[in-house]
Amino acid sequence: MNNATILIVDDDPQIRRALRITLAGHGYEVAEAKNGEEAVESVTREHPDVILLDMNLPGMTGLEVCGMIRRSFEGPIIIVTVRNTERDKIAALDSGADDYIVKPFAIGELLARIRATLRRSSPEKPMPPIELPGLVIDFEKRMVQREGQRVHLTPREFDVLHILATQEGKPVTHEKLLQTVWGPEHGGDTENLRVVIKQLRKKIEKDPSHPRYILTQPWTGYRFEVPGATSRIPAP
Repeated sequence: MNNATILIVDDDPQIRRALRITLAGHGYEVAEAKNGEEAVESVTREHPDVILLDMNLPGMTGLEVCGMIRRSFEGPIIIVTVRNTERDKIAALDSGADDYIVKPFAIGELLARIRATLRRSSPEKPMPPIELPGLVIDFEKRMVQREGQRVHLTPREFDVLHILATQEGKPVTHEKLLQTVWGPEHGGDTENLRVVIKQLRKKIEKDPSHPRYILTQPWTGYRFEVPGATSRIPAP
């Protein structure tokens, strides 16, 4: 049985009921909210481990609710929506979500995404901080500062950055990034990775169109570079 608590935020009672039955059947504790106000209250009261947040809510939109919750909630937020454009994905990530699943979806896929987000949020031995002029990455605190200002990264964005940083100067393939961060069944979802890389560059690069840290390795993947320096991460 699982000890994790999942907060379902959806205004459709039938969807909440179906998800509640399914998630409870797989051992999760389940909390529910039908609008943004209830969701904010439930986060404080229930202390969920993962939030499933519908984008189309009455009153506050799902994106507005996500931004409000993210001020105090550090765990994974999965946006659930019928929209599937790059613009919608970027809006979801910008609001603070770290995953995005499109209706209709298979229950198996949803469960796999929940398991993946829980694995990523589990404690692990942190790397030492990377301190560069204008950029600090603290892996233990999961904190990034650019030009002295804290930058919020979603859990998925931070995980991608973490993997690239551990392999500083070495190309990391699309497939490895996707399978490590999204799960083994997502090795071909390069569009999702491209969206996250684009968001990362916007947040940590001085000029995202001419990145200095997160570089594209043509036809292969991406690599993390420290300009003018040799590798700062010791080999295992």
